[in-house]
Order: sequence, then structure tokens, then C-alpha cells
Amino acid sequence: MSDIGPFQYFICGGFGGICTVLTGHPLDTVKVRMQTMPLPKPGEVPLYTGTWNCIVKTVRNEGVLGLYKGMGAPLMGVAPIFAISFFGYGVGTQIFGPKEEGKRMTTLQYFSAGALSGILTTVIMAPGERIKCLLQIQQDVTKPQLYSGPLDCAKKLYKEGGIRSIYRGSLATMCRGQIDGETWDAITSTPGVCVQIGGG
Repeated sequence: MSDIGPFQYFICGGFGGICTVLTGHPLDTVKVRMQTMPLPKPGEVPLYTGTWNCIVKTVRNEGVLGLYKGMGAPLMGVAPIFAISFFGYGVGTQIFGPKEEGKRMTTLQYFSAGALSGILTTVIMAPGERIKCLLQIQQDVTKPQLYSGPLDCAKKLYKEGGIRSIYRGSLATMCRGQIDGETWDAITSTPGVCVQIGGG
């Protein structure tokens, strides 16, 4: 792995990220819609009764592409996000890693390096997440859509409240990114942990 340079990390990370978005976005759309659906009044049937019901209603009303609403923003940002993530992790290992040559990093040091990686990716991830969610909750195809796509959404958010409007919710995104990064790096980089988890 030491022969892999920054450009190769960028390509590998970007390709892996694109595959993740393409396969995971439909379920992400379902998750967001179920989280943001209006609370039913007493005796009223909820908009969605479950995950499968949400998928069926979305496809019936909007077609299969309805499950991919808002995918443009994460798709455009995924390559630089993964590149910055790898870069941040590399910087983190230098800052928090052992100074002695040949000494292994501890779980806490891996945890800290992953946390730094998560903080750096927030710069790109937070706006993409906000735009993605706003596009995903546009469900009523019988009414005019507020946003026609990712770029239109970004322009309107900026006009509405400047850069702060685009980055609204960044703190929560950063906390999530930190937890994701630090937990993953701590688990996968600690000798024997993956073997124990896998039951080997």
C-alpha cells in the first residue's frame, strides 16, 4: 500500500464512493422521506406504513427515478470527499501517531486520525447533504417543484441566506463524519479486531 500515491487514492476512493452512492441512494431517499413525513392525525393513516410501502408509492407516483432524486449533489462531491478523507487520515496519523520508528499506532491514535478525516470532509459533505435532502423530500409531482435540480437548489439557498444557508446543519454532519471515520479506522486498523468480529 505504500506504493500508492495521492492520485491513485483519489481514483480508487472516487470510484468506490460513486458505487456507494449508486447502490445506496434509493434507500437513503426512503429513509429521508420516512423521517420527514408529516405525523398522522388521530385515526389517520400515515403517508408511509413502512420501508417497502414507501418504495412502492415512490415508484408508482414518480417512477424508478424518484428513488434517485437528489443524487447529483453527492455524486459530484463523492470523489473529492473520499480524496480529502484519505488525505486527512494521512495527516492524522502523522499528528497523532507514534514518533518512534516502527512502533504501531494504538486504537486511540487511529480513532483520532479518523476523527480528523471526518472533520475535513465536512467542508464538501455538508452542502451536498443539505441539497440532497431538500430534493429528496419533493414528493408531490402534481405541484410545481421548488427546486429543479442540485444547482438550482444551491442557487436558491444562497439567495435565501448566503453561504450560511447552504451549510446549515454542518455541525451535525461533522459529528456524524467524525464518528464514522474514527470508528471505522479504529476497528479496521487494530490488529485482530476484524478477525474477532468475523468470528475467525
